[in-house]
Amino acid sequence: MRLTWDVDPVLWSIGGVLELRYYGLIFSLMLAGGYLLFRWQIKRAGGSDEDALGIIFPGVIGTVAGARLGHVLFYDFHRLWAEPLWVFKVWEGGLASHGAAVGLIVALWYYARRRRQSLFECFDRFSFSAALGATLVRIGNFFNSEIVGRVTDGTWGVRFPRYDLLPLNQAPLRHPSQLYEAGLGLAVMALLLWIDRRFGGERRPRGLLAGVFLAAYFTGRFLVEFFKEYQVLTDSFPLTMGQLLSFPGAAAGYVVLWVSLKKGRSAHWAAPDAKIPDQSSTKTAKKKRPKR
Repeated sequence: MRLTWDVDPVLWSIGGVLELRYYGLIFSLMLAGGYLLFRWQIKRAGGSDEDALGIIFPGVIGTVAGARLGHVLFYDFHRLWAEPLWVFKVWEGGLASHGAAVGLIVALWYYARRRRQSLFECFDRFSFSAALGATLVRIGNFFNSEIVGRVTDGTWGVRFPRYDLLPLNQAPLRHPSQLYEAGLGLAVMALLLWIDRRFGGERRPRGLLAGVFLAAYFTGRFLVEFFKEYQVLTDSFPLTMGQLLSFPGAAAGYVVLWVSLKKGRSAHWAAPDAKIPDQSSTKTAKKKRPKR
């Protein structure tokens, strides 16, 4: 298969001043879909619409700020010194998924504290939204002809003349790594749905879905990076920056999985006036015997 991808990233424009880009449209769908999936998880557990709406502001801020700072720190730090105000020009591109993950963790921590919920409970219920985000953002990258794959041997692949800045017939064939990662996101979501049903939905161990997402997605990201264009690190180093950044996420996922299955505490969305659930034990505390 040989495909040339030369789609204009601008879907609609008025005088070159007001633009609607495919990436912006897909990003909006990602936010809306992520909210609906999170709301489904909250409502299923007996939570309210207010509980679900509470994630919107910290979630959006955490995602965008984390993604931008992650890109600046790990991929384009030298530009920060030359042009400090560039860090705020998000519309020019430059968002890192690993930074977005860190930003979401901070946002969920804040949300859990405000809602007086277990942090891992919130992580679990956001896992489906995270998988959807991982899928759609790469489709947006594909429309932008960015985050491309490495050059193939020429027998198959996709040409990105807008990335290589070459005529159509001269652009090299590359791996469509954006679509590989989009497929990874879909596979992780399917795995989460299967795990959720397999372990009884609301009877599943707390932290299970979060662990599955982190372990599966970041392990997959590590593998997909072998097909992506090198970023930051030199050709002499065998791993890319994306692979190095995937190690902590995958390791955290396996640890959370082990703890979740070992403790086996069932998922539970606390009532508004309840205290934050104790995560140190899965058993009901024994009553103290009265003194005689």
